[in-house]
Amino acid sequence: MASLKVPTSVPEPYEDAEQLKKAFAGWGTNEALIIQILAHRNAAQRKLIRETYAAAYGEDLLKDLDAELSSNFQRAVLLWTLSPAERDAYLLNEATKRLTSSNWVILEIACTRSSDDLFKARQAYHARYKKSLEEDVAYHTTGDFRKLLVPLVTAFRYEGEEVNMTLARKEANILHEKISDKAYNDEELIRIISTRSKAQLNATFNHYLDQHGCEINKDLETDSDDEYLKLLSAAIECLKTPEKYFEKVLRLGIKGTGTDEWDLTRVVTTRAEVDMERIKEEYQKRNSVPLDRAIAGDTSGDYERMLLAMIGHGDA
Repeated sequence: MASLKVPTSVPEPYEDAEQLKKAFAGWGTNEALIIQILAHRNAAQRKLIRETYAAAYGEDLLKDLDAELSSNFQRAVLLWTLSPAERDAYLLNEATKRLTSSNWVILEIACTRSSDDLFKARQAYHARYKKSLEEDVAYHTTGDFRKLLVPLVTAFRYEGEEVNMTLARKEANILHEKISDKAYNDEELIRIISTRSKAQLNATFNHYLDQHGCEINKDLETDSDDEYLKLLSAAIECLKTPEKYFEKVLRLGIKGTGTDEWDLTRVVTTRAEVDMERIKEEYQKRNSVPLDRAIAGDTSGDYERMLLAMIGHGDA
């Protein structure tokens, strides 16, 4: 199209939009070209491609991708092409429609995003679904799960590095007291977990270990059959060392009975531009196998190529 002719010094997003339109033309979709473009563009570039595509063709790139692709490859491409806030809003909404596993996705997003990113996800949720995330989480959960998850999704934590060591010591003792009493749903415990900055919480967890001789999650593991307790322990892991949490999700997704593509796709699309290098290091350390090799051994076709490209091992 004439409207797409631009100087060669600005190859994107105009050329990308044009190439994607060509990928949809003819009898078969050119999946390799879609991967070559979208899997190798960052979030800002993908946003520009979507805007340019809409301006040039009067069509929604996401709808065209949805119509042209299928199965796990389709899901991976669509999630990747969404903005981070739109993606989180979509995943959260999907989670509220599911049963037990939904709590984990809600918790994961609430505890591993920055305050600003979580706020943007809540805004995107409101814009897309015409209701608040808090409302949906409260409606779809009950009892202790609701008591923990609603404060986590509404949190707006301080993001700086300043830490109050006196407070850390005091709250480490409060946490130890509540856990010793098996008061896992205590309001004070939930208040500390859901309001303190991640730097403050790390100081508190370090004091917990120093003062009581045991990691906080080790104390929680003594009652590991309790589903709420597992969720609380996962929240602490997400806040303290998210790369360890995500490594475990990937490991279970790949090594379980059949690949859990839902988990695999979610983790790769949401973490590829955040902390994937740390997750890959953790995966290699824990499994003695590189993550890309594990994914290649458990997936195939365009889906495999898309995942590998997103984690940094695709052809440039």
